[in-house]
Amino acid sequence: MKICAVVAEYNPLHLGHIKHIDYIKRSLGAENLIVIMSGNFTQRGEPAILNKFKRAKAAVTAGADVVIELPSVFATAGAEVFAKGAVKILDGLNIVDGLCFGAESGEKEDFISLAAALSDESKEFKKVLKDYLEQGYSLAKSRFLAVKDIKRENFDEDLILKPNNILGIEYTKALINLNSGIGIYPMKREEGHGDVTLKKGVTSALSIRQAIKSGNLKKTKKSLPKYSYADLKSFPHDFDKMILSALYRADEKFLAELPDCTEGLEHRIKALLKDNYTVESLVKKVSTKRYTESRIRRIFVANLLGITKSFQDECLKEPLYAKVLAVNSSKKDLISLMDERSSIPVVTRKSQAAELKKTAEKCYGIDSLACDIYDLATGESENHNRMLVL
Repeated sequence: MKICAVVAEYNPLHLGHIKHIDYIKRSLGAENLIVIMSGNFTQRGEPAILNKFKRAKAAVTAGADVVIELPSVFATAGAEVFAKGAVKILDGLNIVDGLCFGAESGEKEDFISLAAALSDESKEFKKVLKDYLEQGYSLAKSRFLAVKDIKRENFDEDLILKPNNILGIEYTKALINLNSGIGIYPMKREEGHGDVTLKKGVTSALSIRQAIKSGNLKKTKKSLPKYSYADLKSFPHDFDKMILSALYRADEKFLAELPDCTEGLEHRIKALLKDNYTVESLVKKVSTKRYTESRIRRIFVANLLGITKSFQDECLKEPLYAKVLAVNSSKKDLISLMDERSSIPVVTRKSQAAELKKTAEKCYGIDSLACDIYDLATGESENHNRMLVL
């Protein structure tokens, strides 16, 4: 394989990520690695533990050749939109041969088979899906059961229950729906995605963040490469006043326009807002078994950045851009190759960003706002338009 891609957050980049990169370079034989990485806010609806340039630098140090920013409108979304947005940009580059992702279980053929079945939304499928939803099953479980009934195949349910598998299915669905030539390469994960127990060596990013939040930064040293550990200081930074004030300012009509803010959830948020003075306490009060904490946090961040559901849909339909955060100095020819073959603008400097129009211009403006808000909270000062050459 000449060029392989990874979709990542690297929040922060740890030993498990290095193992993944080594697998791509050695086992898959990829000559080049392109990473599309979340910016300063993540899919859990939280600010990243380090800013996007520090994480992009760590990625290149670990073996990535080019790091492209996943726009905030996708990076802070649920699994389906997160995956669709990432795949849309990777496919638009017209140079990527394969996409490698971590998975709890399943082989390549399992992902392709189930993703293809889930992509075929016939009238019969919609009817069976509706029946399961009315029985009280979640949307993901209802889709899975409907597909099993119609296709009469023994699909592995873990593919729609485990977090990395869910993303893997969504990447595969997005590639199928785009009729993309990019292949998929699942890699079995060792650590649990949601495991909060910090382990020496390979451990989850969540366990590392939890340790740092608890004031145990030193305990993470043996779970991180030296260059990642060196950048970690204090966490979390204080974004609470910004997030809460934005919620005070927004009316219920606007909140209802945000992604995932459905079924009158805007009323619940407004009703509980005044009695909670931290984001953590508000999230815990608003969330229920039906509305997960991550979903609530994503709504809060979407409100902070002004990301509506209609604009998110617009970004999925319209051409955007590939904003390069960092490149290996010995692989700058990849930037030239992207410039030559990409169907979307490749942005490496301010003058190129200034040429973006319509949807792409507004989307890039949200990324700039996310950078400014992050800098305000952390006391850092980053030029959003720059590209690191390392």
